[in-house]
Amino acid sequence: MSAIRKLRLVVLISGRGSNLQTLLDQSASGELSAEVVAVISNQPGVYGLERARQAGVPALELDHKRFADRPGFEAALIELIDRYQPDLVILAGFMRLLTAGFTDHYQGRLLNIHPSLLPKFRGLHTHERAIAAGETEHGATIHFVTAELDGGPLIVQARVPVLPGDDPEVLAARVLAQEHRLYPQAIRWFAEGRLRLDGEQVWFNGAPLRQPQRLEDVV
Repeated sequence: MSAIRKLRLVVLISGRGSNLQTLLDQSASGELSAEVVAVISNQPGVYGLERARQAGVPALELDHKRFADRPGFEAALIELIDRYQPDLVILAGFMRLLTAGFTDHYQGRLLNIHPSLLPKFRGLHTHERAIAAGETEHGATIHFVTAELDGGPLIVQARVPVLPGDDPEVLAARVLAQEHRLYPQAIRWFAEGRLRLDGEQVWFNGAPLRQPQRLEDVV
């Protein structure tokens, strides 16, 4: 196993930055062997940028609406990200579809968190859809990012029950608590050299990962 190294993280957001705050806190405490070197939002003025500023991290706005098309926005985004030479690019509530040109540039270094047990409920409104479908179990997933929406290779999932009487807000809060455990764990594995992507195959502890890890099984 490789020695643990301190990773440089660039975090992309579009909103309040709840998962970002977890990464900032664990980085500051030394619990996570990583440093958030920049936070970039495609939405001006969101609270996640203030979280970054309060932590002394560069907080940058790149408004996608200023660009004529998606490739133009992504070219500018790549240029901005690469100034900070990240080991990992972390999508934490970044609400923009990404093309293959972007995802290929960061292949094996681009992670996303999605609030469902993928491949179920890709896209938006996952909590409402899980309740409407009568699911008894829901959760969140960390995956490597490809150009396919929420379709990249899966790494680790956390599961929560869907309880009688749950509404989307209550279920979302239950899932969010697990999201705050998931992202640091996946980043920790990457820093330890235990997690990598080879083509479309996730490797974990030196072997192909056939099914996503279950957070509840992690010691």
